[in-house]
Amino acid sequence: MTKEQTAVIKQRYAAKLKNGYPLIEKSAFDQPFIDSLQEGTLLRLLDEKGAFLGKGYFGRQNKGVGWVLTRKQGEEIDRPFFQSRLKAAFDKRAALKADDQTTVFRLFNGEGDGIGGLTIDYYDRFYLCTWYSEGIYSFRKEVYEALQSIVTCKGIYEKKRFSAKGQYVEDDDFVSGERGEFPLLVKENGMTFAVYLNDGPMTGVFLDQRDVRKRIRDHYADGKDVLNTFSYTGAFSVAAALGGARKTTSVDLAKRSLPKTIEQFSVNQIDYEAQDIVVIDVFQYFSYARKKGKTFDLVILDPPSFARSKKRTFSAQKDYTGLLQEAIALTRKNGLIVASTNCSLFSMKKFHSFIREAFSREGVSYELMEQYSLPDDFRTTKAFPEGDYLKVVFLKRLS
Repeated sequence: MTKEQTAVIKQRYAAKLKNGYPLIEKSAFDQPFIDSLQEGTLLRLLDEKGAFLGKGYFGRQNKGVGWVLTRKQGEEIDRPFFQSRLKAAFDKRAALKADDQTTVFRLFNGEGDGIGGLTIDYYDRFYLCTWYSEGIYSFRKEVYEALQSIVTCKGIYEKKRFSAKGQYVEDDDFVSGERGEFPLLVKENGMTFAVYLNDGPMTGVFLDQRDVRKRIRDHYADGKDVLNTFSYTGAFSVAAALGGARKTTSVDLAKRSLPKTIEQFSVNQIDYEAQDIVVIDVFQYFSYARKKGKTFDLVILDPPSFARSKKRTFSAQKDYTGLLQEAIALTRKNGLIVASTNCSLFSMKKFHSFIREAFSREGVSYELMEQYSLPDDFRTTKAFPEGDYLKVVFLKRLS
């Protein structure tokens, strides 16, 4: 068992921890103390008066320098600890596990399930663990033993996201069990997606948009001309096509988006040649579409929080209003815009202010149809609102 080290939290940060905040912030300590710590060090957290706050671990990541794991003084951070946390989380997903129309979902969601820095996703009998710091990765033996004591795994894969810049660490992603045959075909609400657990940081589908894809398929796509921007592998386009869209147009700058989107259409028995798949910068496509007089009934905006191309840098926090203006210009009267962001730097309230500003600038009125945040398997805690990062708003253009 890792030896504990006492760590005294500055009083202003101690107050947050007392109220349930799980993140250990860098500013809670003086820099010399941080420099003295090794990744994975267990911290016995005290306030400046010596009162016990909790136990956590030290692990540098973009959100801070570690996470609180327990607020019980006598609880050990060992295999039984991880086993109890994992089992409690898995039990909460029992309904999803029993749904034969959905074979891919999140089983364990970091701080929302009690262990910040770790997520576990289920891919049809394969388990994918994503580690967000070297600190939490130092507990991998205990976590994998705990996981295998709870479930029967066909195979386990992992992603390491703890390089100096928080990026994916290139390595063999296979951990144990049976190596998968890829693409692995999984189901989400009856839709099929081709995924890869062994090919870089992403698998081919963003699991947090499950409810949104189903809503588009079931209620908004029928008979519509659909524009899907920042389309990645075309999952929204697949949902729209299965929902009866007249035609989908998928736009993404990455060259891989073309074969990946073709693959997703094909595994759903959709004729990809009847769809448009365009490899181009989204903003260049907006310009092209305006010149050609193209308009759409349904426009999907799901940009990354931050992106850089040769000609442009996009930041959701600074540039979403302008992006939405571009979409409004291509949306037909009574058409729908699905505006989405995974940026944790602003709230849903702030996102709505971007929306109001964009429509005001374009001189167009709109109606809020509905909105979504993370699905139930992406559990969050009210004490850490930053963890509830997803914001999706359905907007009807009225004029």
